[in-house]
Amino acid sequence: MKISFHTLGCKLNFAESSAIGKTLLERGHERASKNEQADICVINTCSVTDAADHKGRQLIHRLNRENPNAVLIVTGCYAQLKPDEIAHIEGVDYVLGNDEKFSIPTIVDEIEKHHVGAVSHDGHPLIYATPIRQTDTFHPSVSSTDRTRCFLKVQDGCNYFCTYCTIPMARGKSRNADIKSIVELAQQAVDNGMKEIVLTGVNIGDFGKSTGESFIDLIRAL
Repeated sequence: MKISFHTLGCKLNFAESSAIGKTLLERGHERASKNEQADICVINTCSVTDAADHKGRQLIHRLNRENPNAVLIVTGCYAQLKPDEIAHIEGVDYVLGNDEKFSIPTIVDEIEKHHVGAVSHDGHPLIYATPIRQTDTFHPSVSSTDRTRCFLKVQDGCNYFCTYCTIPMARGKSRNADIKSIVELAQQAVDNGMKEIVLTGVNIGDFGKSTGESFIDLIRAL
């Protein structure tokens, strides 16, 4: 199937979109070219401000116009925080929270297998957005933005509930993979020709909260 990816917001989102896209390519799907009709459009949204929500809605409307027969999958922070709002936007078929976004390859496989989009008994989009604060899962991701630089996700979530910030509700609690697995990902990036690795996360200064390690230990290992 031909799939187009559209990512808003932070480098963390871009790293995750890239990782999901790589899995889809490995399963035999293709990226839709710029002016090509897509079978599936994946929109990975941001929700750090009202303006970010507005950009997300504009993008969904535009993609629905440009790809009238495509299945629209909306995920990311906006989908996590306001899934019902997104479900009422014309053309949306799936709304996936931040933990559920990594099930996109499985959903795409099912769409291809059964030749259907979203299926629900009441005709509304399917919503999968569990309370993100309940998850301890960390999904490793690495993205390539050009031929020599990549962004490596080392941490996700935040434990600080600042008054102005929605991140803890959108991204969940601070968590990370262990240093050994992150170094293995970095080595794969180097083996693929990367000359520069940029570490990214929601709050990388909190690295190690879930594994008992420290950020300086990670830097030394890398």
